[in-house]
Amino acid sequence: MSHRIVIIPGDGIGPDVVAQVVPVLKALGGLELEQLPWGADYYLQTGVTIPPDGYDTLRSFDAVFIGALGDPRVPDNRHARDVLLGTRFELDLYVNYRPVRLLDDRLCPLKDRGRRDVNFVVFRENTEGLYVGAGGRLRAGTEEEVAIQHEVNTYRGVHRIVRHAFEFAKARGLRKVCMADKSNAMAHGHALWQRIFKELTPDYPGIEATHLYIDALGRADDARRIEQAVEAAVHAGEGTRDIGGLLGTREAGAAILRRLT
Repeated sequence: MSHRIVIIPGDGIGPDVVAQVVPVLKALGGLELEQLPWGADYYLQTGVTIPPDGYDTLRSFDAVFIGALGDPRVPDNRHARDVLLGTRFELDLYVNYRPVRLLDDRLCPLKDRGRRDVNFVVFRENTEGLYVGAGGRLRAGTEEEVAIQHEVNTYRGVHRIVRHAFEFAKARGLRKVCMADKSNAMAHGHALWQRIFKELTPDYPGIEATHLYIDALGRADDARRIEQAVEAAVHAGEGTRDIGGLLGTREAGAAILRRLT
């Protein structure tokens, strides 16, 4: 059975990275590849960020392969917002799945640590938090300007991403799940994360559930924290996105593979 993947090369380095990945996808076999032109050039030529039926088009594929988006010719990056964030919201892609795997022992900054030690997964909720864009500006452009940006956390949204992390660990025989948050500073929203994490923990008696503030989890110079954190980690907010880089791993270039089914 073949799978259909749509490719959006994006802007800047995006097309360069995608051009190197496409031959790999073709070599795997069983994949039907189709390319769409959505990006800064397309927007500047047509005035359209994504066609009216664009999200329905994406739904017809098994996955979307998106290159880096962003171009100084489009200062507000509206095309990137509609393609990337719009796809997340319209297709409800709530799981941000980030495998962290060391490819070579020489790349790890931790003493006496190697590939066997740095191999875990980070999950982040992808459709709530700061991504909803809730807030506004009052008296913009003046010395009295006030800017407010809200972080939105719902029971449903937090519950399903925490459940996903536990189910992922259970299905793969992993022993630990760590939740990282900023509840020491963001007391209200991240208290909801802690509540749900504690509610779900008894459903997985074979998994050790732990909690760390994101500041602590991000301290890659302390190997003990990495041992505590994980085989699978779920977190509120943006704080863990650079942990892989700190540990000597690399994300998949400028491109993201997003599962739609």
